[in-house]
Amino acid sequence: MALKIVVTAKRVEDPESKIRVKPDGSGIVTDGVNYKINPFDEIAVEEALRLKERHGGEVVVASIGGEKSQTEIRAALAMGADRGILVRHDGPLDPVVVSALLAKVVEQEKPDLVILGKQSIDDDQNQAGQYLAERLGWPQGTFASKTESLESEAEQKKEPGLVLSADGKALTVVREVDGGVETLELGLPAVVTTDLRLNKPRFASLPGIMKAKKKPLQELAAASLGVDLAPVVVMKRLAEPPARKGGVKVADVEELWKKLHDEAKVL
Repeated sequence: MALKIVVTAKRVEDPESKIRVKPDGSGIVTDGVNYKINPFDEIAVEEALRLKERHGGEVVVASIGGEKSQTEIRAALAMGADRGILVRHDGPLDPVVVSALLAKVVEQEKPDLVILGKQSIDDDQNQAGQYLAERLGWPQGTFASKTESLESEAEQKKEPGLVLSADGKALTVVREVDGGVETLELGLPAVVTTDLRLNKPRFASLPGIMKAKKKPLQELAAASLGVDLAPVVVMKRLAEPPARKGGVKVADVEELWKKLHDEAKVL
């Protein structure tokens, strides 16, 4: 059964960039900062492409943000996605608003499956997927992972970790939980969020990059979707973590014990 999949591609700061907080604490200094697809979303794109390669269908990449977010959508298109949707919004967002906007995209596209990264590395909130599933009234499988022992290494590199049932009406998801994994079966349509161990995203090929330039990218104004865009969670102030103090040398185990007991109070 062919699947229509909507997958997200959020624009985030490259973790390799040096992040500095503005003196007034209102945000980060963006000069000289590189941006990329949220790594968890990149895993979601890869999983969507593997499902498409196995079952056929269409992969639609959605992002919310300013004009520059087109870059991340084009990167996903270069990997092999079919078309993109950019919900234009230049102001602050939180997971509640993000889920409401994504729900409008889903209503428009009517996919069989929505795949998101489990969280974005800029704010690490891990909420948008769960909010979206609740808004849609769809089953959800969060922290989708893969059971390495079930397949060979070669199969791991090409097969999707999400397994579609023979009749195309359900999806099996192995998800990480405290102390292990659990296996869920979700009736479609459904929402899935991806964890690190689900797959290893492919590199975009040169032909893929060239093709991505001509693939359709629709823009929607967030204000036109009938969603209250005022964030429920408001960032008041950012601050640098306190500088670490230098270490000290101790003469022997007895002195170490005293410092841990009397000063650090961890013993």
